[in-house]
Amino acid sequence: MLPRHHDPIVAIATAPGRGAVGIVRASGRDLTLLIEAVCGLALKPRHATYLAFRDAGGETLDQGLAIHFPAPHSYTGEEVLELQAHGGPVVLQLLLARCLAAGAAIGLRLAEPGEFTERAFLNDKLDLAQAEAVSDLIEASTEAAARSATRSLSGAFSQQVELLRAQIVELRMLVEATLDFPEEEIDFLEKADARGRLARVRAALAAVLDRAHQGALLREGITVVLAGQPNVGKSSLLNALAGAELAIVTPIPGTTRDKVSETIQIEGVPLHAIDTAGLREHHETHDEVERIGISRSWTEIDSADAVIFLHDLTRAGDVDYRSGEARIAERLGDASRVLHVFNKSDAVEAAARADLVGLALSAKTGEGLAELRAALLQRAGWHASPEGVFIARARHLDALRRTREHLAEADAQAAQRDAALDLFAEELRLAHNALGEITGAFTADDLLGEIFGRFCIGK
Repeated sequence: MLPRHHDPIVAIATAPGRGAVGIVRASGRDLTLLIEAVCGLALKPRHATYLAFRDAGGETLDQGLAIHFPAPHSYTGEEVLELQAHGGPVVLQLLLARCLAAGAAIGLRLAEPGEFTERAFLNDKLDLAQAEAVSDLIEASTEAAARSATRSLSGAFSQQVELLRAQIVELRMLVEATLDFPEEEIDFLEKADARGRLARVRAALAAVLDRAHQGALLREGITVVLAGQPNVGKSSLLNALAGAELAIVTPIPGTTRDKVSETIQIEGVPLHAIDTAGLREHHETHDEVERIGISRSWTEIDSADAVIFLHDLTRAGDVDYRSGEARIAERLGDASRVLHVFNKSDAVEAAARADLVGLALSAKTGEGLAELRAALLQRAGWHASPEGVFIARARHLDALRRTREHLAEADAQAAQRDAALDLFAEELRLAHNALGEITGAFTADDLLGEIFGRFCIGK
């Protein structure tokens, strides 16, 4: 541990603002002095005691509940004191200041963001994936994301990772033991069924990666930009998807000057939908504000996970309109990100929709919206998992993908006629270490600082 990890810490653990109850939390190796100074008596472990919180002169600051959790049976693994007071900002600040003054003799200081959970990790109360799930549960924006974070917090994700690591360790032991007896290398791969074992590990990894990818979608969501020429119905489509009048809709081209954003839930997956200014060439408008809006539209398009290229069925025969469509399509580039959607299907005959390569819908009547939602989920790679989804972050996916690459390289080594077991063993070691980054078995201090620094203070 770093020296700062030995300091006793304290912070307000509840969100800023007024509420019925607010909590001041302290953690350290020995909080006896703090407990006696603020509470005036010894506390029965893990029992809520109603009492008066005292200032330095013995006057009452507030009345509430005090709970003492002796080490190691606490959230952080250290002694923890929780003071539950009335939730006014002034009351909590006074109580926090009193704790700092009373604990000055033992070096009590304000906690840094995420430091309580960081200590839980360092004291083996949680692994790193579980610790991150604490933050993800707090920040969950959908019910599905909250349930997935709870699953990760309970250890479901970590258990799958540790199972994979155990299988790789077993294979590593066989390989490295054989390296000590070179004369047996030739027959090792066949006798130990090394490739069969490796194939089973790779299959299990693929299943974990799939579930983690679904969890990452629940956590991060997908950013979708509505793009197209002016007056194709982008704002109407955003309003229809959101079920609210978010964007101004008029027949006047260029009504939308800047982006309008809304987060929509589709089967629990957050969809960050962005309506942008209608796309046309700069010489086609003399409005400087609209030109800036068009430039910003392309910036949003370039960074989006997916783009809905919205077409107007009622103008399909217009030469100038079709020319504009071609220019936009050329600039959009990557076809895998683009979903072609044809709007105003209610205003054209069925025959006009017969040969469309894409989805036809009406933002006005709602026809085709369900199909669009399903297509967006499919484009994002979402599907319901029968085994449940656990929340995951980008770094988890990166570690799993690197593990997959190392295992693939190990298999390539094993497939060679004159397989080099030392290279085979090295790829297994790298795969093992990559998995260890997820739970914190192999983690640099700077990564810990980055992870826990994103937590709220008091957690």
